[in-house]
Amino acid sequence: MIAKSSLPKPPMNKISRVLVGNRGEIAVRIIKACKELGISTVLAASEADRESLPATMADKVVCIGPPLSKDSYLRPEYLVVAARGTSCDAIHPGYGFLSERAELVELCEKSGIIFIGPTSKNIRDMGDKLAAREMARKSGVPTIPGSHKVETVKEAVEVSKQLGFPLILKAAAGGGGRGMAIIETVSQLEQVFASLALEVYSAFGDASLFLERYFSNSRHVEVQILGDRFGNAIHLFERDCSIQRRHQKVIEEAPCPILTDEQRKGICKAALDLAVAIGYVSCGTVEFLVDQNSRQFFFLEMNTRIQVEHPITEEVTGIDLVKEQIKVADGQPLGLSQSSITLKGHAIECRINAESPERNFAPCPGIVKTWNPPVRKGVRLETHCYPGYLIPPFYDSLIAKLIVKEKGRREAVLAMQSALQDFQVEGIQTTLPFLRAVTTHSDFTESNVSTNWLEKVFMKQFEEPAA
Repeated sequence: MIAKSSLPKPPMNKISRVLVGNRGEIAVRIIKACKELGISTVLAASEADRESLPATMADKVVCIGPPLSKDSYLRPEYLVVAARGTSCDAIHPGYGFLSERAELVELCEKSGIIFIGPTSKNIRDMGDKLAAREMARKSGVPTIPGSHKVETVKEAVEVSKQLGFPLILKAAAGGGGRGMAIIETVSQLEQVFASLALEVYSAFGDASLFLERYFSNSRHVEVQILGDRFGNAIHLFERDCSIQRRHQKVIEEAPCPILTDEQRKGICKAALDLAVAIGYVSCGTVEFLVDQNSRQFFFLEMNTRIQVEHPITEEVTGIDLVKEQIKVADGQPLGLSQSSITLKGHAIECRINAESPERNFAPCPGIVKTWNPPVRKGVRLETHCYPGYLIPPFYDSLIAKLIVKEKGRREAVLAMQSALQDFQVEGIQTTLPFLRAVTTHSDFTESNVSTNWLEKVFMKQFEEPAA
């Protein structure tokens, strides 16, 4: 049966035109989904993106400001004005930018515009990591031993003595891999506390920090959730996102290769229990840490948006998550039951960035002279790039997501190795050589990794000069 919460039934809506409040490959993805649903699109673009691939695909383009994100993509009032001015029924925020800003949802509600995403309450409830952890605990979801908000370094030191080392110091309002530091000793905590508080205040406008136990041999496993406004909720199984650099995901795969069927059932049930408890609406992801020593899992956080890595879940379940997002926002009940969702095959995604691994992954904007991606059965590419495209210097350096699907993990690894080898890009530096090296490493092929493997094991070898 589909799990239910107690949300009131809303009136049915009809979305006929969507403002796409994002850029790059996710804007392309949203526009394609809308077209397949017979919905017209308006792209909200900065001055730097007026001639981008999404701009050529949308039915209309409206400029929302200068290139810098703070003057365009991060202005919720600009999106709402653009939507109203172009007679859009709804706004899809994609991921990043304003996708988890409750202010945008509330502006949409006041303006009679449908927000394609969760409710403002969902976003606020899960936006504060401390509050989210407490809600998870009350829902019966295992949580990592940790502290309340620590106000001073003295208080943090006292808490650290109770919890024991190693620890991880986190920003309560953090996200996207930012606002975290692994702490091994009291002296390190004293050195890091003030600078991290200042960093997270600059990034999130909130300097609140807290401490959690750090598990050195862990996996990052997340469960895809989908809920509607009628109180129905389902899960679409899990993804393993353990290949990370500086807490940023690099490679993801579905399903998680180390979970037993019993563990899979347990972690998916926990995610669904939390989603039902908070009355979650739309696509969301409940993230967990899995300790590989004890095989226990613990709640980390919930992302109240579509994820960058959503395509691998689509590949192994056969469900278009962006279309489901739009249907839910349109007032439709879920047309899926939990029993109808099954896992088929294994999918892997590599994030390709315009960066130079040899220069500490420095961004490499510029003109793409050659763009020859692999084209074959079982390979999927999500991108906004093409020959002659000028990658601007103002935004995240993600330029493509390469996805493969095969019947099993070993076959998927081989397919990804081949696809990466065949992917040819010239004119800019990319992380393709780095990804080729990662995916051919024996630890990756045997799935003998953890969340710190890339930095502690692989990077040392990758950075060493050849003999």
